[in-house]
Amino acid sequence: MKKNYLCLFGLLTLTTQLSFSQEVTDTIKTQNIEEIKINSKKFKIDKNQTPSQIEIISKEKIEFQNFQTTADMLANSGALFVQKSQQGGGSPVIRGFEASRVLLLVDGVRMNNLIFRAGHLQNVITVDENFLETALVQFGPTSSLYGSDALGGSVNMITKSAKFGNGFSGNVNTRYSSANEEKSGYFDINYGATNFASLTAFSYNDFGDLRMGKKKNHNGDFFGERTTYVQTTDNVDVLTTNNNKYLQVGSGYKQYNFMQKFTYLSKNNIKQNINFQYSTSSDINRYDRLTDKSSTGLRSAEWYYGPQKRLLAVYSLEKENLFTNTDFKLDAGYQNVEESRINRNFGSANRNNRIEKVGIFSLAANFETKLNKGNLYFGIENYYDDLNSSAFRENINTGLITPLDSRYPNGDNNMMRNDVYLSYSSKRYKSTNFSMGGRIGYAILNSNIADNSVFPLPFSEIKQQNLTYSGNIGVVHNASENFILKSNLSSGFRVPNIDDLAKIFESGAGTLIVPNKDLKPEQTVTGDLGFVLKSKTNAHQFDITYFYTQLYDAIVTDEFTFNGSNTYDFGGGDVRNVIANQNLGKAFVTGFNGTIKTELTKNLQFNGSYNFTLGRVTTEGNKRPLDHIPPYYGRLGFSYTPKWATFEAYMLFNGKKRLQDYSTSGEDNLVYAPANGMPAWETYNFKVGTKQIYNFTLFAGVENILDTQYRNFASGINAAGRNIYGGAKYSF
Repeated sequence: MKKNYLCLFGLLTLTTQLSFSQEVTDTIKTQNIEEIKINSKKFKIDKNQTPSQIEIISKEKIEFQNFQTTADMLANSGALFVQKSQQGGGSPVIRGFEASRVLLLVDGVRMNNLIFRAGHLQNVITVDENFLETALVQFGPTSSLYGSDALGGSVNMITKSAKFGNGFSGNVNTRYSSANEEKSGYFDINYGATNFASLTAFSYNDFGDLRMGKKKNHNGDFFGERTTYVQTTDNVDVLTTNNNKYLQVGSGYKQYNFMQKFTYLSKNNIKQNINFQYSTSSDINRYDRLTDKSSTGLRSAEWYYGPQKRLLAVYSLEKENLFTNTDFKLDAGYQNVEESRINRNFGSANRNNRIEKVGIFSLAANFETKLNKGNLYFGIENYYDDLNSSAFRENINTGLITPLDSRYPNGDNNMMRNDVYLSYSSKRYKSTNFSMGGRIGYAILNSNIADNSVFPLPFSEIKQQNLTYSGNIGVVHNASENFILKSNLSSGFRVPNIDDLAKIFESGAGTLIVPNKDLKPEQTVTGDLGFVLKSKTNAHQFDITYFYTQLYDAIVTDEFTFNGSNTYDFGGGDVRNVIANQNLGKAFVTGFNGTIKTELTKNLQFNGSYNFTLGRVTTEGNKRPLDHIPPYYGRLGFSYTPKWATFEAYMLFNGKKRLQDYSTSGEDNLVYAPANGMPAWETYNFKVGTKQIYNFTLFAGVENILDTQYRNFASGINAAGRNIYGGAKYSF
């Protein structure tokens, strides 16, 4: 089977890029044409006529699936993989790329900033799924559209908009889940007049400690049970026996989200929008670190992220037909992100505090015009990121504050990106569509150390200037009514940020990550080849996409020397192996995605998806596993949709991650996996949602029906056991 895969992969020469088509009429109704709102304009997207692989998660899907967080929503789509180090997290993986190599956007504005790390992130959960109108997942490099970081793909989370209309309307949602005693609520109210609209939304989530499955996974042994935890009373740490080893004590958290939008349409058809979003949380325990073993039983008494805060404010101005049938949109935005890491070893009085505060300013001008039976998009984007990194050590007994090495340089840290882009999509030929685009930019990074006394480095500043560029071309050929061939070629880039270049980090795997100021940007070239087989009525469809990505100057964490030594002694017997991010030659990622949809009867449909990925780093002729590569995974399900409700029964599945396929960098978290690697697993699930009855919509379901105990690859917490949930929505 492997040889067959490799033969198919060797045929790949072309890659992926999204093409928007407004030529599709509203009268066409198929399962492949979906409406999505980009830059405040609605586009009809026919998946069969876009050269890229995309996944659109609609508002209807989001509401019916009724997941707890946006990370869970993405994971259960079957289209991508999500890693978790704690319940309050979720790091999307697209085609074997994760974290800073996947671009996250909210309403088209970049969330990625100068401290997005190559490891695992939890930023996606700061966008509440109840706020979403749509989520658009684009596979393969999308740097031509969005710029740096979009190597594996991008996730654009598009929130609900304020709507013009007659007076007030709104929604109230509630939900309860048994696996973590979740109590969640959501409320929005819209006021619409002829030329003014306002939308106010608020949500609250209270997630208790997560209960894992109790039944043995037939593919592996019991693993990850929480037998002990640390209790601290009067500043004294006590190792405590857990009365319920299936309850993951310390995994609960709370989150609060707020959104306010205003839209005003002037008499000369100039539309002005204000988009304000704010999200914050309670402290979120880094659950995997709380389970690290030591001679005392557990290494850490405390290890948590402080409240994760995200603020977004965007002012937009739009004008159709600004000149010669060209539409214009201007976005001016500001984001403020605060993250903190607090940890204290068992029995120690010293609590370490590291705080990162990031401010992001953005300005973008976007244009769209008709050209030769196609659409031409072009514009300018500017982003400026600023970071303040600080740290201190607090004695919990005396209150004494002493200096501590910060995670990043403690002086001035900033990064500026200036890009120009151009994209064109055409339906000039009856049976063939094509798209092409390009982007060129310039990135500047500055970082300096104000106080070098705590952790002495051999340099006091880091400065980089990089010219960036990317391009794409894609073709869709409709060979017949039943067969469509798609091919694409695109490149992507990622400019090293502060986290790549200047981070000082004590890893839980007994290593110390030190700065490397000589990093260069990493680049990819990706080829896709896909085909679609479908019936004339679109009642049955099968499609498959093969891809091959070549990664140049791949940034990989590997052995390094610091001040001439490959180890660093913190004192007290704490000696760490030194590692650093480095450009280590070439790497490749290859694989395929297949989906099937078939209408068995009028209201009964079968859906399935399967994803396979393989990644290797090539150094001096030797190949070794690339990090973040998940095992095969997918989703199979039946949905039944009578007039009054929707029923769905589905299975999620993951393959085994073998020991020899784990990366040696530590990013795959082998330390949090069973001794023989992560076993395969599958879960069975059932959901139902009614249509609106007297303004009420009801939701209920059972997830992981068999109560299987399992853990996702690279994750540090077990997944939920059997979860019975119920919710209701009232619209007025």
